[in-house]
Amino acid sequence: MSIFSSIKNAIFGKKAEAAPMPTPEAAAAPQPAPAPVEVDVEAVVSAMPGADALNWRTSIVDLMKVVGIDASYENRKSLAQELGNADYSGSAEDNIQLHKQVVKALADNGGKLPADMLD
Repeated sequence: MSIFSSIKNAIFGKKAEAAPMPTPEAAAAPQPAPAPVEVDVEAVVSAMPGADALNWRTSIVDLMKVVGIDASYENRKSLAQELGNADYSGSAEDNIQLHKQVVKALADNGGKLPADMLD
């Protein structure tokens, strides 16, 4: 599993089990797309143990710690590569950018975040 998927699953919860296969009659009928489920990322992460002692709203290292993922350089580099940053060096600037990428990816996947986190 990718590191971003691990972060997303820790916040959004694991996907529900697969739905049963539709009958041939039901499969032929057009089905409406399921409504996207919006998850209040700030509320969920804030309620996690230890969140109040970490600066997870701006720090990728702290966000990873809160959701229970090793925040080592190797994991952050892998996460950056998953999100399209092949030049991640682990600098403070890179970590700020990586946090912004993760927040944007969470929002793109149905996460509701405060506007100040999406800047």
